[in-house]
Amino acid sequence: MFHYLKFTNYFITTLLGVSSVLLAQYWILLGFGVFIIFYIVGDAFFGEDLSQPNLTKKWALDAMLYASVPTTFILMTVCIWLVTPFNWPIMHWLSSTIGYDFVAAKANTHIIEILVAVVFCGLMLSGIATVVGHELIHRIGNKKAITTGRWLLSLSFDASFSIEHVFNHHIHVATENDPVTAPRGRSIYKHVPIAIWGTNKSAWQIEAKRLKRKKKDVLSLHNQYITGWLMTAAWLGFVFLVASWQGVLFVAGIGLVAKVVLEIVNYMEHYGLVRHPRERVMPKHSWNTNRRISCWAMFNLPRHSHHHAKGAVPFEKLEAMPDAPVMIGGYISTIVLVLLPPLWYRLMRPKLQHWDDTMANENELSILRTQQGHGIPTSEMTGA
Repeated sequence: MFHYLKFTNYFITTLLGVSSVLLAQYWILLGFGVFIIFYIVGDAFFGEDLSQPNLTKKWALDAMLYASVPTTFILMTVCIWLVTPFNWPIMHWLSSTIGYDFVAAKANTHIIEILVAVVFCGLMLSGIATVVGHELIHRIGNKKAITTGRWLLSLSFDASFSIEHVFNHHIHVATENDPVTAPRGRSIYKHVPIAIWGTNKSAWQIEAKRLKRKKKDVLSLHNQYITGWLMTAAWLGFVFLVASWQGVLFVAGIGLVAKVVLEIVNYMEHYGLVRHPRERVMPKHSWNTNRRISCWAMFNLPRHSHHHAKGAVPFEKLEAMPDAPVMIGGYISTIVLVLLPPLWYRLMRPKLQHWDDTMANENELSILRTQQGHGIPTSEMTGA
């Protein structure tokens, strides 16, 4: 039973985070600090989860995934309340019932606390919606799963992820044709806009090619890239109706943070690794971590090496792959390191050198030499 319950980790921390946002004022800062510390310290001190349990209760696993829908709804409702100029009678009732003046707390929330809430809620959204959306859009042929995944991803302006991620990233990972695989020496600040532009361009091209093959109009509702953006527009339109322009700005900011977090995660999962386009994807072509807290919080997403080696494998069957390239730390702590490029390069240097020495074949070493010949300094070839 424990191996099922461990995946409820992120729901619990998200609901605790939601509570701090609802309480508003300094509670937002406190909640954000506790959230970050829990995941960094938890990954540092609770070690790795190398277990491979045989989880057969598919209904329970699916229930946990789809529980992200009401949890996301609760999160976004609280976010909208924090900034809406409208008075909600239910909040007056809740204030009198609980004995805490939520209305006054919202009115007294400082702009700095609002800005922290954008980042905090963006992180929570990326975990509860993006991670689950990623799992669901891999279930090719399951219309309910893909539609739910696309709606979850649309909150971060990324419903087209269901196109590009499955039909481009997984095919071209660790090659120059993959917009989210960052070459050595590229900082996260340079990579994020490149990745966002590249993934959107790729998604459009994939859909255009598919529709032309089916003899359907590219500029139509048959185009899933277009319908994905319509999902986002519908969401923002709803927010405008219930929370005016303040709500739209706030949830748009949260969505953008979640999207940037996704690209940061892509960056650290694939940074500096290369593969010959005609060679199959292997566990060595992505960075892996089995840190216990990260794996439990993100439905085994950190077991990324197995996910890329066998993309159709559901999260509960992903293997630990202890011999795969190992990420610096857990996901939250690695995100922090990525944001400090000099430190990131320094820490990645020995890891990339180890990959070159023990895992790279001659074709991959040749690709690295070619990259060096195209102007990447030798020191940055190993992440310096």
